[in-house]
This record gives sequence, structure tokens and C-alpha cells, in this order.
Amino acid sequence: MPAISRTVTAYLGVLLILVSMALVACSQDSTLVVYSGRSESLIEPVVELFRESTGIAVDVKYGSTAEIAATLLEEGKNSPADVFFAQDPGGLGAVVDMLSTLPDEILTPVPSWARSPNGDWVGVAGRARVVAYNTDEVDPSEIPDTMEGFTDPRWKGRIGWPPSNGSFQAMVTAMRVQWGEEATRQWLEGIIANEPVAYPKNTPTVAAAATGEVAIGFVNHYYLHRFLQEEGEGFGARNHYLTGGGPGSVVLVAGAGILKTTENRDDAEKFMKFLLSTVAQQYFAAQTFEYPLVYGVAIDSAVQPLSGLQNPDVDMASLADLKGTQALLRDLGIIP
Repeated sequence: MPAISRTVTAYLGVLLILVSMALVACSQDSTLVVYSGRSESLIEPVVELFRESTGIAVDVKYGSTAEIAATLLEEGKNSPADVFFAQDPGGLGAVVDMLSTLPDEILTPVPSWARSPNGDWVGVAGRARVVAYNTDEVDPSEIPDTMEGFTDPRWKGRIGWPPSNGSFQAMVTAMRVQWGEEATRQWLEGIIANEPVAYPKNTPTVAAAATGEVAIGFVNHYYLHRFLQEEGEGFGARNHYLTGGGPGSVVLVAGAGILKTTENRDDAEKFMKFLLSTVAQQYFAAQTFEYPLVYGVAIDSAVQPLSGLQNPDVDMASLADLKGTQALLRDLGIIP
């Protein structure tokens, strides 16, 4: 994908007008209910653009992807949700039986690797797994080619990770898919032996790497770029993309689907189309530094192109066993 400068955001207003013209006006008698496993700071600007361009009222319930998926399962057929917007494929897979088949016009703009093969959900933005490292303590040449290398004792006390984070758990699920259960358990035990520092999510993990509290951290790529935008080039961490491929290089997708029980199908489909529109995809590229998944939308110039990543051949739908990953992490005492 071509790179762009951040000045692209100046064109969002024009793009919004074009999208507004393309979307059919609808009644405001009903409210679209979105359950979001993505944070409000990331998603609310897109939701507001949708409200402004369509006049559709939207009510969003925010929480972690695992929490939202559990809520949906508990509510079942009585759920008021129309759309589930998840941080990772595992959350979507957990409730896939509650999701309806999407029309081709929503599915086809997204590459096949980034959507459900059964058409139950579609990827909206991509996030690459990386190793964030402290620029004073670590030379990129000493970083292992693959995740297996971090079980080496020389990394003892130097690793940060966010084991309760959905993207981390999706990466561990990818390990289970690619390596098998026993090899994944052995890797986790090897990291435990190196006494990693646990953080609640990606942001403090990257911050800890920057200050030298840890030497490296297992995170998604875009958190670093937000820090650089806010604090400048003097920020003390950088991203390293593993050169050997494997689960530590997987490009995960945030995705969305429509509930079978929705009574607001038309508006739900309009929302899904909007998430894949140029204006929304450009927002993800320019403002959140994620990878757009629709062809022709440029990435931010600071982000390494997808073509340069060692993304393993992992079907996103195969990452559905979130419960199995959480059970493994609990069995090892990594999460409560």
C-alpha cells in the first residue's frame, strides 16, 4: 500500500461529504446499537462521522472484546446489540453462531485472509504484532528472529507483556494453531521462567520499554506511532518486526459482524459499509496508524508497509478459540 503524510486528514471533510451523498438517508425512529470491544478513544470519532453523514442515531456499549463477547453470549437472543465490533478475531469467533451472513458488497472489498470464510464477519483494520524495544538498552541486531528466542535466559527480567490483552491472547491463539498446544505451553513456561513484567494493556507496555523499565515488550505496532506523534522522535522505544515470521509477526484484524437478532438490519449494514468506506479507512490509517484493509487506501508514511512484513499464513477464522487460550493462560497462572 502506498504511504501518505499525515496531512491526509485535511481531506477527511471532503471524503465525508462524498460518503454522505453515497449513503441512503434513513429514518431516525430507531437507534443503532453497537457493542464495541475497541476503546472509545479509537472508535468514537468514526461513530460520530457516521452519525453526521447519515443522521442515524447510534448508541455504543464499550468494553474489552472478551467482556463484550461474554455479555453477548449471556444476553443471547435478548441482546439489544445490532453490531459487534471486536478488537480481534477471537472475540468474533466466540460469538460467531450469533452473527448473520454479510452481503457480498460488504465482504468483497476486504482481502479473503482478513474476513470470515463463511461471511459471518469482516476485518476493518489490521494490526501487526511487533517487539517494542528500548533504544538505549537493545540493539535490533540482538533481537531474536522469532518468538522462540525470548525464552533464552539472557532476556530474564527484561521482558514486558500484557497477558490479559485481547491482541496478546490472539497471538497466543496463533501459536496454538501454528505450533500446537504443547509447544505453546512450553514457550509460555519459558517466558515465565524469564520473569516477565505484566502490564494491563499495550500502552503501558510500550511506555515501560521507552523508560527502560523493561528492555522489550510484546505489543501491536500502532501504539508506538501514537507515542511518537505525542512525544516526538526522542521517545525511547521503537518497533522491531521479527524477520523469521511465525506467530510473533502475525497481522491481526479488528473486525465486525451483524447480530442475527437485529431488528435494524438496514442501518447495521450502512454502518458496516461506512467502516469500509474511504473516509473511515483513511481515519484508521492516518489517525490510529492501523492498516486499512480496503484496496487503494494509503497507509501513514511512518508505518511499515504490509508487503514488507513476514505475516504468517494464518486464517483469521482459525483464531476463534479464545476460551482455549484463556484456559491455558489461567492454568499456567498468567491470568487470574
